[in-house]
Amino acid sequence: MSDGIDPGMVPQITLSTGEKIPSIGMGTFGSDRYAPDKVAEAVGGAIRYGYRFFDCASVYGNEDLIGTAFEKAIKAGDVRREELFITSKVWNDRHGRGDVLCSLAQTLKDLRLDYVDCYFMHWPFPNYHAPGCDGDARNPDSVPWSAERFLATWAQLERIQKAGLARHIGMSNMTVKKLAEVLPRCTVKPVLIEMEQHPAFQQPELFASCKKAGITVVGFCPLGSPNRPERDKTSDDVVDTELAEVKNVAAAHGIHPALVCLKWAVKRGSIPIPFSTTEKNYRANLKCVTEDPLTDAEMEQLAEADRRCRLVKGQVFLWPGARSWEDLWD
Repeated sequence: MSDGIDPGMVPQITLSTGEKIPSIGMGTFGSDRYAPDKVAEAVGGAIRYGYRFFDCASVYGNEDLIGTAFEKAIKAGDVRREELFITSKVWNDRHGRGDVLCSLAQTLKDLRLDYVDCYFMHWPFPNYHAPGCDGDARNPDSVPWSAERFLATWAQLERIQKAGLARHIGMSNMTVKKLAEVLPRCTVKPVLIEMEQHPAFQQPELFASCKKAGITVVGFCPLGSPNRPERDKTSDDVVDTELAEVKNVAAAHGIHPALVCLKWAVKRGSIPIPFSTTEKNYRANLKCVTEDPLTDAEMEQLAEADRRCRLVKGQVFLWPGARSWEDLWD
């Protein structure tokens, strides 16, 4: 590519199936805040620059816009469908019998695809909230975690995978305890698990559990999500790019601290999925993982940056009688 990154230069990660996929992708969470043409423009530009992994979700409200970008890029010959790894997720209000298939059918229509490469259960319970709600919003129909409810929904994802509508299936927003309860009972194991992951919130126990089970981690909020919804912000939150450990490593490499966060994730063996509509930023995000990797000593230094600071707390999913958002995370 004359004005981009050769996708072959992007580090690869090997799934439990033996398939190799890019070690960085473009997320689309929160992209509904931007003008529709900016979202499609960013995705299309990212494909031309060399991105091949794109993470979507029905609840983000923009899959139809992103789908036009995929369609245009494929028709223009910028990329072949089989070169892309595209994921999506079923939202919490579509866990009922038969609803997962209906949700995926709409996603495939919106994304202009015949299949997705991985379909996730977005959250491990059917609790949901109104779009754009504030942090005090509560749905009286919300319920506590139930392994049986989870597995009933998971069985629908297994059928989708067996039907070829999703090449792989995955879980998201799990905990060590929840994973231990359901994994032995799954007929089809998850290939990917999405979890919040950045230097200030490394989740080493869950990360290790996934690695032991042969599950690849996709890390959301890889830059500390400075543009996350206001409902998820508290005065106790840590800003990753202002941590001394991150800034020291950034200074040693002569780069922005945000790029250290991405290099750290890739070196750790996970897949960060940052999102930006700014061409300069999404180009820098991809380029940084193709050069100048962090050293083992720097990784040890960044391990000390873990403040166990969860940014996406999920308090809007609490059920009646729950004490705090910590109840969601065992």
